[in-house]
Formats: sequence, C-alpha cells, structure tokens
Amino acid sequence: MQVTVFAVGRKMPQWVQDGAKDYTKRLPSRWKFTVRELAQAQGDGSDIIMAKEAGALLDAIPAKSHVIALDNRGVSWSTEQLASQLSGWQALGKNISLVIGGADGLHDSVRERADQQWCLSALTFPHPLVRVILVEQLYRAQSLLANHPYHRA
Repeated sequence: MQVTVFAVGRKMPQWVQDGAKDYTKRLPSRWKFTVRELAQAQGDGSDIIMAKEAGALLDAIPAKSHVIALDNRGVSWSTEQLASQLSGWQALGKNISLVIGGADGLHDSVRERADQQWCLSALTFPHPLVRVILVEQLYRAQSLLANHPYHRA
C-alpha cells in the first residue's frame, strides 16, 4: 500500500522535517510512505489561491487512490476511531492519499474529490505542525492496531 501525503507548502523549518522524519521511520515499511510537497500558489485573494492549489493537488493525486482531505469541516476521530479507519483503509486494497491544503485551506473541488474529510482538531494549528501531528497520529493508530505499547490511553 502506498500512503502519500500531498501537502501545499515547501521548505518546511528543520524542526518540522526532523519531527516528521522521526515518526515516518517508525511507520510500517509496507506502507511505502511519502510526502509530496506542492508549491504555494500566488494570487489576489484566497479564492484564487485555493483554486490554483486545488488544480495542482488534483493533478497530483492518483485517480484510483482513496483520498482523505484534512479539513476543519471534516469528522474528528479519537485515536481508537482513527485506528479503525486505518484498518479499513488498509483493507481497501487502494493507495491512500492524505491531502493538506495551503494556508487558506482546501478548495471545494478538493473536498468534493475526497472520499473522506478528517478534522485533526477543533484547534487551529500552524500549517507546518499539521505534518508532524499527522504522521505521529498515523504511527499511534498503527501502534494501537499492532498492540504496541506506544499508545497508552
């Protein structure tokens, strides 16, 4: 299974790269986990920027993958619920695409393409921090499925 994070934004601070790398190396190798960074769009107004970023995201996402958009309008899952979702994603037999929009969020067209929408938290996080939280939560959910002691509720 290929698990890919499609994220708008490049040149993340070193602490983001280090944090994401630490959890990425803990993920199962069978996942073939990667992060694809796309450039932030330029333009006058958030609607134009989001539309440009949506075009790049939709072009990058493989047609037959299961798409999960990270969006504040999505469903919030507990760790146990995320583990259940992850188990279901693994059973699909499809590649998994997790999508993180730019600073202005995701355009409606990306949310419409998504098979699911996931809200990490009701809190607003700095854009770079989302990458670290996402990878850590995937690792935590996988640890729970594998009965690894990392997850302690």
